[in-house]
Amino acid sequence: MEEPAATVGVLALQGDVLEHEAAFADVGVVTRRVRRPADLGGIDGLVLPGGESTTLSMLLESSGLFEPIAKSITRGLPVLGTCAGLILLAARVEDGRGDQRTFSALDCAVRRNGYGPQRFSFEGVAEPVGDVLDDVGPLPAVFIRAPLVTEVWGGAEVLATESSQGPGGETAPVVLRQGHVLGVTFHPELTGDRRLHRLFAQMAGRAERAPAGTPARLATGSFEHRPAGEPAPARR
Repeated sequence: MEEPAATVGVLALQGDVLEHEAAFADVGVVTRRVRRPADLGGIDGLVLPGGESTTLSMLLESSGLFEPIAKSITRGLPVLGTCAGLILLAARVEDGRGDQRTFSALDCAVRRNGYGPQRFSFEGVAEPVGDVLDDVGPLPAVFIRAPLVTEVWGGAEVLATESSQGPGGETAPVVLRQGHVLGVTFHPELTGDRRLHRLFAQMAGRAERAPAGTPARLATGSFEHRPAGEPAPARR
């Protein structure tokens, strides 16, 4: 008997909700909008879409979703963060507000609007690293006030990079994975390439999660969330 397809929740407080829903529909995945804690029940993965990271952080607090999502991530719920969503997952935000909270689920540092303001938004390509995404070549990538990943450590694995538009022309990571967490600096939902949504659907379908009340750990250590201004843990 065929197992039911994964159901992916899409945080629907701000950002490209419709576009992510359409992308997952293209790969045969059912989605559910998440606006309150009760909506987290029964989902197999969660998308944190693009938007404005400080606004999203405040909306997560006011909606009562921040703590339930944090606990779900510690128990192994797969999560995909795109653009501002990746900022919410990062261990350190270099230019974040002092009271801005993140889930600290990816061992990386990011800079908000790292490629410049809105007028410097661009369409480029992401070059796969390794064989996870490299089945048909580079991924088309839409960068809109995108964060720049400035440092990666610990258990974060770089799956793709971009080199044409980074400040100073340096190559920058644009897709990161750490265990059940996937972070993307650009907007894959705005292109026709569905590799990242398909990869996340696979992650959601294979996930094993700890029951409520069970202490859980990320791939490289204990989970903690902290204000964006606090330093990252010691390098491992």
